[in-house]
Amino acid sequence: MKITALTENTSKFGLPVEHGLSLYIELADKKLLFDTGQSSLFSENAERLKIALGEVDTAVLSHGHYDHGGGLKKFLEINKKAPVYMSKFAFEPHFNGEKYIGLDTDLNRDRFIFTDGVTKISDGLTLYSCNEMEKKVEFGSFGLNMFKNRKLVPDDFRHEHYLLIEENGKRTLISGCSHKGIINIVNRFKPDALVGGFHFSKLELDNKLKSYAEKLNSYNTDYYTCHCTGEEQFKFMKKYMKRLNYISAGETIEI
Repeated sequence: MKITALTENTSKFGLPVEHGLSLYIELADKKLLFDTGQSSLFSENAERLKIALGEVDTAVLSHGHYDHGGGLKKFLEINKKAPVYMSKFAFEPHFNGEKYIGLDTDLNRDRFIFTDGVTKISDGLTLYSCNEMEKKVEFGSFGLNMFKNRKLVPDDFRHEHYLLIEENGKRTLISGCSHKGIINIVNRFKPDALVGGFHFSKLELDNKLKSYAEKLNSYNTDYYTCHCTGEEQFKFMKKYMKRLNYISAGETIEI
């Protein structure tokens, strides 16, 4: 399996960047797109990297925030065949404080497949909402909100799901932002590898973050993090995690 970051907050290769995430995933017999960043930049970087997004077989939207689904319209223009899997809650309005950070509600939804619970895409590809998951650690919503009973309340992130890829005897979990708590997610799946953001960028570099790093390190998992983890938080956690790596725009990893 090869995974290339098309859009991410950083780049080691001089590619344009944005606050967002888009991953191109090559399996033995499939090509996947996981998230589309916040703009058309993912497609522009794909061209720079000579990646043909028109050949993508399946797309997945991790959750209903603009920095992961802002490029959906562009993807639908480029690719005329791939279904796009997303939570049935993805188009609910989402906010950072009172600022709208949700999806474009005018998108053509003909190729969207709305999911809930466990959804098998094909052999070795399964989506999990984890909405009933036991949370060993409560991380809160970090100021992110949703509407409930006609008022803003902390987001429960029911619109987020996770892609488990099982190939060549390995279990790799792809997560956009891990809003339901990275420790809870790793404890639930115990994957061989996890790729995605930890949503730690607002955390202080203190003993709490150290304890999170040490807990993650206790699992037999290789981590390839990015986006909402935070660059300073990554550097801090790296001191306590033997298998923590960072993937930036233009970079390809093999699992």
